[in-house]
Amino acid sequence: MTVTSDHLPRPPAHLVTPGTALFLDADGTLLAFADDPEGVVVPEGMLDTLDALHETLDGALALVSGRAIASLDDIFGRPRWAAAGQHGLERRETDGRTVTVPVDAAELARLRDEVHSAALAMPGVRVEDKSWSVALHCREHPEYLGELEHLAPAIAARFPGFELQPGSYVYEFKPRGMDKGVAVAAFLDTPPFRGRSPVYLGDDLTDEHAFSLVNDRGGASVRVGARTPSSAVFTLSSPGDVHAWLDSVKAALTQGAAGRQ
Repeated sequence: MTVTSDHLPRPPAHLVTPGTALFLDADGTLLAFADDPEGVVVPEGMLDTLDALHETLDGALALVSGRAIASLDDIFGRPRWAAAGQHGLERRETDGRTVTVPVDAAELARLRDEVHSAALAMPGVRVEDKSWSVALHCREHPEYLGELEHLAPAIAARFPGFELQPGSYVYEFKPRGMDKGVAVAAFLDTPPFRGRSPVYLGDDLTDEHAFSLVNDRGGASVRVGARTPSSAVFTLSSPGDVHAWLDSVKAALTQGAAGRQ
């Protein structure tokens, strides 16, 4: 079901229980956007909260991002966490094993050249090369957004092995058939995620595949921000609100653990 209203309820802290599998997008959800993707900052105290949740959930917490896993590790400094990078093109399990979807390297090289050439004609538009996918960012120069809306689909049409993934001031060219929903489904087939109820937090159009997946699995989806339409069933207003909510989740789980003891 896709919801067209902004009036979604706030998720209760008890949405996350010791039997939850928690999936968290990075940019726009845990991290406030920065003009330069390399300029994002992890808010003070957030890693302590995430560490506590990771431990309480017995490792069933994963970052699910359009970034490469190496970039997530640079930002969060948690190379032992489960993570899906590049919209699931690469996925790291809790045992450290990384699974990468095969990509036609020659086609990717041609695509990369064309994307860089396109960016040269739009000064200030950034190219983000993620090794197996490539993206054009115009957050610093939103005047190019209209041009990219027409140019990016034309580029994607020339590369049948890839598909276009629009986002917030970004157009990403990624291998066809992979999305965040597929990545979350793969996690849910493996321990420690298997058999748990999934909860997914994300802000962007790229997160809608995961929203639909967790809804179908009887879990819960949480939209960050006010983007519509969306399949999410709950909403939080901003990354700052996400941090506050995760703190309340940590407190509720800690209190519950103390009560059980």
